[in-house]
Amino acid sequence: MVVELNKLYSKRKDEIRRRLREFRNVPPEDYFYEMIYCLLTPQTSAIYAEKAVAQLKKHKYREDNIDPLPFLHSNDYYIRFHHTKAKRLRALKKIFHLANEVLSDNSFDAFRKRETLISIVDGYGLKEATHFLRNIGKNDGLAILDRHILRNLYKYGAINNLPSNLSKKRYYQIEKKFKTFSENIRIPLDELDLLFWSIETGIILK
Repeated sequence: MVVELNKLYSKRKDEIRRRLREFRNVPPEDYFYEMIYCLLTPQTSAIYAEKAVAQLKKHKYREDNIDPLPFLHSNDYYIRFHHTKAKRLRALKKIFHLANEVLSDNSFDAFRKRETLISIVDGYGLKEATHFLRNIGKNDGLAILDRHILRNLYKYGAINNLPSNLSKKRYYQIEKKFKTFSENIRIPLDELDLLFWSIETGIILK
């Protein structure tokens, strides 16, 4: 099975690396909306989350004093738990300057950035904070352990079972196994993450 995985990687490697370059080139002025995107994706289609973010950006949510709730559902898309997520978007506006300071502080490594974001951003756990850092090219090998990734880690033998829930301790344990697996098959973790996503969805999303 790992042989097949490597064959697939060879086919999609250029596209995956191009996508990672795009993440690294996201300008700092877009970090706010990337942070919103990662608040909206839990339990919601990534495509729907992108549509909602596009509307918020179009209506200058960051600059203007507007209610985000109407932009989290329409005839074209629907963000689950939109009332809770709207509340989190309002809270994000108030603390974004703190998050931005963390991101621009070169004395913080990726792990410390993630831990700090979790402590200040309402709605961010390990998965969401890592997702955000990956989407701006700053995760430095930290892993996004969502159901797609976990399913593939189990499928390819990197983990022995699918966890029913992820405590912080368990997340770190599986993240370490993910890193070891990527080293053993010689596919960088960030690239393997997107490869697993493409296996699940057929496309390379963020």
